[in-house]
Amino acid sequence: MKKFAFIIPPQVELLDLAGPVQVFTEAKFYGFQAEMEFYVYQEGPVSTSGLGFGEVKHFKEARLQEGDFVFVPGMNFEYVNSLSFKAEREYFNWLKECSARKITVCSICNGAFALGHAGLLKDTECTTHWRRVNQLQSEFPQAKVLTDILYIKSNNVYTSAGISAGIDLALAIMEELKGPLFTHKVARGLVVYHRRSGTHKQQSIYLDYRNHINPQVHEVQDYLIDHLSQENSIESLASLVGMSPRNLSRVFKEKTGSTVLEYLTLLRKEFASTMLNSPDYTIEYIAAQCGFKTARQLQRILKSDKQKV
Repeated sequence: MKKFAFIIPPQVELLDLAGPVQVFTEAKFYGFQAEMEFYVYQEGPVSTSGLGFGEVKHFKEARLQEGDFVFVPGMNFEYVNSLSFKAEREYFNWLKECSARKITVCSICNGAFALGHAGLLKDTECTTHWRRVNQLQSEFPQAKVLTDILYIKSNNVYTSAGISAGIDLALAIMEELKGPLFTHKVARGLVVYHRRSGTHKQQSIYLDYRNHINPQVHEVQDYLIDHLSQENSIESLASLVGMSPRNLSRVFKEKTGSTVLEYLTLLRKEFASTMLNSPDYTIEYIAAQCGFKTARQLQRILKSDKQKV
């Protein structure tokens, strides 16, 4: 079972901490096996909003293994610039040791400065809050600081931009561990309908087309994902959510940028591509499971996609 360890530094930014925590909490609701642990390097941390914390273990008590994760949230920047922060050599050395043991170290916002002091940004692509990218590059000239991205993984280190980008980072890790369909469920539960990518477009039919808050359209999208083999007529879908077929077609296109049929076809192609990775399935079986009328229809659509590439 993987562990996700969260460091609570003095003057922590609450959303930097709570955002990723909530992603993995939601994932556990859907059956993801994980342990979340919390540690400090100074007793009695208080958030920038004045909220204090109860008794929290010291990071020396952490028992992490290869494949686990450590999250370093952002802090009040005056504290990041202070001598007391820069003097936390024991903590920084521990972060470096974690990385050396193949524990993934992740930062949110200006938590990247802790990674810099730990020596983890050398020859590493990284990012931080847009207000701090120039200073991060200045303090750690061997780092490859990038702007205008939300998160990036480089040399077993994840860094992300400010505040809410920590949610995007955690969802990206979730997709890496459990795939896009599971991550779609987590994002849906968090009312985060569109997981933004980091350095490149990571298109996912399960996560794309969800950047809206219309509950009826979301219900139709969820239903289609779970019932690909059925006919899924516009009439039956409209009845499902108490709308007229004409109104559903109009609202679905308005909210997603896609027609219902286009979206359904994309779902079917994606699921077919996944099933094709298994040698146990015949093309006829895959076509039936995905809702295609014949194997020839599926083959024709897949061939057309390859020609476009």
